[in-house]
Amino acid sequence: MHVPDGFINAPVSAAAGAVAAAAVAVSLRGARRELAGAGAGGGTGAERTAPLAGLVAAFIFAVQMLNFPVAAGTSGHLLGGALAAILVGPYTGVLCVSVVLLMQGVLFADGGLTALGINISDMALTTTVVAYGVFRLLVKVLPRTRRSVTVASFVAALLSVPAAAVCFTALYALGGTTDVPIGKVFTAMVGVHVLIGIGEAVITALTVGAVIAVRPDLVHGARGLTRPLELRASPLAAAPAAAPDRPAADQPAPVPAAPRRSARRLWLAGLAAALLCAGGLSYYASSSPDGLEKVAHDKGLDTRTEQHATADSPLADYSVKDIANPRLAGGLAGVIGVAATLAVGTGVFVVLRRRKAAAADAAPAVDAPAPAPAEQG
Repeated sequence: MHVPDGFINAPVSAAAGAVAAAAVAVSLRGARRELAGAGAGGGTGAERTAPLAGLVAAFIFAVQMLNFPVAAGTSGHLLGGALAAILVGPYTGVLCVSVVLLMQGVLFADGGLTALGINISDMALTTTVVAYGVFRLLVKVLPRTRRSVTVASFVAALLSVPAAAVCFTALYALGGTTDVPIGKVFTAMVGVHVLIGIGEAVITALTVGAVIAVRPDLVHGARGLTRPLELRASPLAAAPAAAPDRPAADQPAPVPAAPRRSARRLWLAGLAAALLCAGGLSYYASSSPDGLEKVAHDKGLDTRTEQHATADSPLADYSVKDIANPRLAGGLAGVIGVAATLAVGTGVFVVLRRRKAAAADAAPAVDAPAPAPAEQG
């Protein structure tokens, strides 16, 4: 659903850009709390949440290359707002999808640069807000189980895609550059994106279900569903202290602390999946136009489409120039895109987490009482 340049006029594009900028600014502040993890002082997993958020952005980029058929001559692809919000939180989710859209627009000429604000407002903000709102509502009324999280993920993702179609239709009604009855645009956009939403829901539920099966502690939407492991001391630990002359060998051994679980395996598995999708499976993706492209062509929305500013870039259209083999050219472009998105996303999230940690460390010093003056004489 990447909107190209020329679909929406300049005033509405500028207004959408302002909304997108405000949403990103708010998300930057909210993501600092989400990236700090749960618990005091950064909480459990704070040091690994930022790299995982960068991985989520890279994974969304990769899976978006896998267009799947939804109707005759029409395809769809993952939008990713629901998946990001549930895995790493709504504020971080907005940033994840925004990073993906920025990389696609700048490096691959996918989505207009003047329409970047429209795409962020539509594909990042709308999908994340709608999906996370539906998700939180469902997990409150469903049994507090891991299966409920997966079911809620499916429904939230399903509804987020037609919501994005409605958002685009509203923006087109305000600033569309062609004279097309808005009712026809609404019917066509919502109809095809309901079908695309089914694919989005399946991908989201499978991914969330896979992560929650192995590491539920890393899924933002699953927080509070499981209690942390409690270590119980043996009865000997509660016995009275030994007499001073009791041999040290008879003293009860201290209870060991719970080992910290590394997220490295999950991170490597996610990176491998992203590289496989972008570097290999993308060659077999549907070549049919996606929902927006199909509707735009059938209804005449694309008559004033402008050429992309980076149409001549070496990676335009997800293919490396000067490489004759299309499979190699597309696969290499996908791998480059995953690496670039991972680097930019991780860099942004690491900086945000460190700024949050630095602010938390500085707070006690500011609030500490002044030392009492020394007594005289």
